[in-house]
Amino acid sequence: MSGRSVKVAVIGAGVSGLVAARELQRQNHNVVVFEQNSRIGGAWVYNPETESDPLSQNPTRKTIHSSLYLSLRTNLPRATMSFLDYPFLRTESDPRTFPGHEEVLRFLEKFAREFGIGELTRLNARVVKVEKREREGWVVETERDDGKVEREGGYEAVVVCTGHNSEAKAGEIQGIHEWRGRCQMHSHNYRVPEPFHGQIVLLVGYGPSAFDISRDLLPVAKEVHIAAKENRFGVKFKNVIYHGMIKCVNKDGSIAFQDGSSIFADSIIHCTGYRYHFPFLETNGVVTVEDKCVGPLYKHIFPPALAPWLSFIGIVTEEPIYLLAELQAKWVAKVLSGEILLPTEKEMMDSVQDIYLEMEKNALPKTCALSLRPLQVDYKHWLVTQIGLPPLEEWRENLLAEVFKKLVELPESYRDQWDDAYWDAIIETTPAS
Repeated sequence: MSGRSVKVAVIGAGVSGLVAARELQRQNHNVVVFEQNSRIGGAWVYNPETESDPLSQNPTRKTIHSSLYLSLRTNLPRATMSFLDYPFLRTESDPRTFPGHEEVLRFLEKFAREFGIGELTRLNARVVKVEKREREGWVVETERDDGKVEREGGYEAVVVCTGHNSEAKAGEIQGIHEWRGRCQMHSHNYRVPEPFHGQIVLLVGYGPSAFDISRDLLPVAKEVHIAAKENRFGVKFKNVIYHGMIKCVNKDGSIAFQDGSSIFADSIIHCTGYRYHFPFLETNGVVTVEDKCVGPLYKHIFPPALAPWLSFIGIVTEEPIYLLAELQAKWVAKVLSGEILLPTEKEMMDSVQDIYLEMEKNALPKTCALSLRPLQVDYKHWLVTQIGLPPLEEWRENLLAEVFKKLVELPESYRDQWDDAYWDAIIETTPAS
């Protein structure tokens, strides 16, 4: 079986799809990449347009894939957004260690050019159906911008690389029908602060998007409020007003919080994250997608009943995607070529069930199954061992720990006060894997 070459459909040309295509090609597989946008880059392609439903909940809405806002700057340094043999180097266009989104897109486009991925990619091809047929193998149906549907069978494997930051999840607010404000939206549709000039704006949730958007709004908004269940890192920005969770909307239209305070808000922005969404994938119930849980997946990649012919790359959370997707892609490519053999279906299923049982024992919901932390080091070590690479350098985890530390200490300026000289010296003097 070693050296087997198969025809593979890669769904998505973002970070995961690009590195998957490269690794599959390196193993001599026949690769076709399907991308719904007019250029590669996935979520890193900025689109000033927003969805027709500001909350992104109406299933018939006009959808926009990217969630980028114009001011977005990475919250991780370049070294964590590099591949093992292809670093994200500084350029004259944006030499900052924490660059803007345009620089990330330029990096991905350069990566695609250098490895010939553009020639493998069909742009403006939105995948509407993927299913396995007995005589045709995997069949991929795509829809073009003009509405034309194309159907192509004969694929032996499908690798899903569509990410998990495009299907918005909005919070439910009791009595929201009483609210008399101007705009309720999801952060997926936030682009620029100007429309909120002079307004009292409430952000719901306190993840990376709320961090950035709250600071983006401060120069133009009258007041910026944040309502959140918890402040995970203890980070607070000057001039932002913090509350606990929303209790309800009162009959007078004011928004009441569980801490007893209340405000009249002009706009509400839900920074409440995303759910997994693979509407094109038909597996007859083999793979289930429920909010933040996709399963069953062996090692967060293969559904045991369809392995190795269906896989997911880059859908784990709480971990920088670049290196992780690269390691997953290398493993998938070697499994498909027969160089690495998977356990039996039963053994893979038992492994998944062991994870679920452990989570149940610790009172954790299945929605945490794709969150690697605090086991991310063990997982990456397992992948590296499987692939046959030397151990990953210690600086990688130390660098991430330093980012979280500085985020807490200097939330408003850590990106610009980063010790470049110190970390550059450590990274440059460490032998490459």
